[in-house]
Amino acid sequence: MPQTSPVAGLKEEVREFWNADPCGSRYLGDHADFEAHARARYQLEPYIHEFAGFAQSAGQRVLEVGVGMGADYLEWLKAGAQATGVDLSSISIERAKRRCEMAGLTPDLRVSDAEHLLFPDDTFDVVYSYGVMHHSPDTPQCIREAWRVLKPGGALRIMIYHHASLTGFMLWLRYGFLRGKSLRQSVRDHLESPGTKSYTREEARTLLQGFEQIELRQAFSPGDLLLNEPSARFQGLAYRFVWRLYPRFLVRRLGARWGLFLLISARKPAAT
Repeated sequence: MPQTSPVAGLKEEVREFWNADPCGSRYLGDHADFEAHARARYQLEPYIHEFAGFAQSAGQRVLEVGVGMGADYLEWLKAGAQATGVDLSSISIERAKRRCEMAGLTPDLRVSDAEHLLFPDDTFDVVYSYGVMHHSPDTPQCIREAWRVLKPGGALRIMIYHHASLTGFMLWLRYGFLRGKSLRQSVRDHLESPGTKSYTREEARTLLQGFEQIELRQAFSPGDLLLNEPSARFQGLAYRFVWRLYPRFLVRRLGARWGLFLLISARKPAAT
């Protein structure tokens, strides 16, 4: 009988993880309250609008890789972009479609693999992917696919996880310190889906070979500041105590270089 390759097996684990718990589900409530989900998202991560550039996207062809439940994707449509979205999770795509239809907009959403995009070369003005490509078994291939489908002169805007981060350090203290795991291993095994990766600035630049006008900046994630709602794994009394007493003021003042989010903007060179 044919056997599944380790990479294919990991990708299926990633798919199953996000089908079981689409990103942001804890903020959705019991009645598919997409507005509550969006409010929570943009309150916790207020830099998204400026970074994505929704307001400047009218008439542009935009591809969002990894739409999740569609909060950002809906913003592209509302801004007048010709937006297409893909996600590995069919459950996420279903919820994103419902979100757009409830808003009176017609989405172009598809279940697809970021490593093998089903679009012709030189199709999109913008490829946007927020917190997604580091979950793929082959992140460099995701970047190569983004390059391929971008038009010459097109913009890449992605967020990938930064190494080292406060979130990674907290995971290491909880899961790695007494088990002989490195910080990277702790992130890989315990930050969201299996195999999650994080990158230094230098490693991120290596991923972006061939792009120009590369800009990188770090931002605190809700996890760095423990501003997010604790997931099911962190509901015990001790965890609640840590969430309440966490020194956010000091972290903001002293820990800026340890933010989890690495916001990256770059351009595919224009045709000569």
